[in-house]
Amino acid sequence: MFKKIKKRDGKIVNFNAEKISDAIAKAGLATEEFKAEKAKKLAEKVLKRAEGTIKTRTPSVEQIQDIVEEILMESSYKKTAREYIRFRQERSRIREAKSDLMNIYKTISHADASEDSDVKRSNANVDGNSAMGKMLQFGAEGSKVFAKSVLLRPDIAAAHDNGDIHIHDLDFYATGTLTCCQSDPFVLFENGGFNTGHGHLRTPNSIGSYAALAAILLQANQNEQHGGQSIPNFDYAMAPGVDKSFRKALKRNLEKYNKFAGKKLELKVKDTIKYGDDDKLKKDKWPKEVVEASNEDVEKETLQAMEGFVHNLNTMHSRAGAQVPFTSINFGTDTTPSGRLVSLDLLQATENGLGKGETPIFPISIFKVKSGVNYEEGDPNYDLFKKSMEVSAKRLFPNFCFIDAPYNLKYYKKGDYRTEIATMGCRTRVFASVFPESDGIVTGRGNCSFTTVNLVRIGIKHGICLKERKEADWDGFYKELDEKMDLVKDELLERFEFQANQHVRNFPFLMGQGNWFGSEKLGWNDTLRDVIKHGTLSIGFIGLAETLVAMVGKHHGEDEDARELGLDIITHMRERCDDYCKKYHLNFSLLATPAEGIAGRFTKIDRKEFGKIKGVTDRDFYTNSFHVPVYYPISAFDKIDIEAPYHNLCNAGHITYIELDGDPSQNLPAFEAVIRKMHDAGIGYGSVNHPVDRDPVCGFSGIIKGERCPHCGRLEGDVSFERLGVKSC
Repeated sequence: MFKKIKKRDGKIVNFNAEKISDAIAKAGLATEEFKAEKAKKLAEKVLKRAEGTIKTRTPSVEQIQDIVEEILMESSYKKTAREYIRFRQERSRIREAKSDLMNIYKTISHADASEDSDVKRSNANVDGNSAMGKMLQFGAEGSKVFAKSVLLRPDIAAAHDNGDIHIHDLDFYATGTLTCCQSDPFVLFENGGFNTGHGHLRTPNSIGSYAALAAILLQANQNEQHGGQSIPNFDYAMAPGVDKSFRKALKRNLEKYNKFAGKKLELKVKDTIKYGDDDKLKKDKWPKEVVEASNEDVEKETLQAMEGFVHNLNTMHSRAGAQVPFTSINFGTDTTPSGRLVSLDLLQATENGLGKGETPIFPISIFKVKSGVNYEEGDPNYDLFKKSMEVSAKRLFPNFCFIDAPYNLKYYKKGDYRTEIATMGCRTRVFASVFPESDGIVTGRGNCSFTTVNLVRIGIKHGICLKERKEADWDGFYKELDEKMDLVKDELLERFEFQANQHVRNFPFLMGQGNWFGSEKLGWNDTLRDVIKHGTLSIGFIGLAETLVAMVGKHHGEDEDARELGLDIITHMRERCDDYCKKYHLNFSLLATPAEGIAGRFTKIDRKEFGKIKGVTDRDFYTNSFHVPVYYPISAFDKIDIEAPYHNLCNAGHITYIELDGDPSQNLPAFEAVIRKMHDAGIGYGSVNHPVDRDPVCGFSGIIKGERCPHCGRLEGDVSFERLGVKSC
């Protein structure tokens, strides 16, 4: 009989035969093939064979377990044998995951974020070198291991690890959070204010307070979600703050006027005067100089409020101080004087930049374009549309969201901002719904979770790129695509169930303050199923261009036939998502996945398995969603025409980027032509990328060619030039 046994970590401990019996009994109990007494007899056979075959006095755990497998396989209990083998493999996978986690922790602890480390660079919005950034990464990586080891089905976890799919924000899986929310400040501001969990903030009474609370709203919500935060109606929501500030300014200036002129004019509560209400001001015979002074006051205050809002969102932190909130705001369609002033001054604040002239990264601003509102000359907000293009040509933002695209326009109701399409900066779109009460409503809704299919890998396996066949195997391609989509569907449903069983108390701001659609009807201890059903479950894809090259040798930017094949693939994916909607009565949708986080991961895995394939795995990244590759020479208009049909298909989110090499602020007609082409082609969401360089010493902002600042002549040295507008994959 053995007295000692060697564990996997090399430690020598006392041999305990009962552990063999217990392990066999657990397997037998799981299959219901036998009970403890039979397990003891099987364990005796294991010991007898071990003593006869193992020559060392101190066997290893692996040697004993190998013999257990042999004995079970030789018995009539085949189900139990398979269960024991499965359990052993699962334990082995968990041990390996823990070992990998320790190596990841070493990387987080010792590597620099600038080094070639996917872990340290997994979230560009987190300072991976800061103490709190490291703390967030420690928690995130440990949480991923827990999710894969305990919460996910083994086949789904394996599919994520081997690169068949990518479960986004896996580190937040165990928390039950949702991805993002399109918050309506009216809900929180106009009903007595809101509570962030550390105190109550009452209804704001000035544009400065409105802007400050809007930033706090976004920060508070970010602490309870793993994705971005959006305000879809920023101009509408801030306009009441302008009017309140105007009334205060009018009252203040009336007091000065009365003192100077010896009058007793009084602003009464019943006087519902708003900023820009010139007809009423004239009719009520308010002194002209008082009105003009009040206008000047509120215009100055509004610009300061918008500058403060932009500065706050680039400096205030969320998630234990590890990152600034990922924020987006949509604006440009409120035609009231107050709403127009908000839009104008937000654009001006963006153009002015931060304290030293830096281009602000947040909020990602999105100008909503609508014919009859701001698109044509004569439209009430046409001047704002022109201004938005001037600012974007200088500062990269705003991006442009097109209400007139047919799939957006069908929901539009004039005067109802809830029906104006809005987006969350990276591209996420939440609009249609299988539930009538939320169908075509943007406010209070968001994405629950999303997972991406590695489309390129399927193309490699069934295409001509490996030279294993002369023609693409389309039947095999679609069969495997359906299998992967079904796997992702299962994962999204499992995650939805986990999220649905969370409680309002787990999300005291998002749900407890009524920020999410319908959550105001829930009690503190209620679960969330009845409200998160209004969110979306999104299936994403990446690398359509490389998929087509793998399948037929050319991508959709260079070949008409490939263009049709690309549309066929994405149409098939959209139809399958629509089928899931009908079958499960949930908002499944198709996402044109942003590539920044996972393009390199998929490529590394596929290159290791299939080698370097020209046009497929020979670069460091797969192309963003349905985009024509950024390295392929093509005119802006042709790129827009090719990508436009995909916007209609990708109802969970989409974007088209146009890359300009020069300084578009020096050629605004060309910039405007690109934006108008997007509108007319049916693009839903578009952006123009271009170089934005800055010399932090002299403050010059523009294009810096080479190593010398064109303004002050300084050579780039210890103080580097800031360069934005990096090409998007």
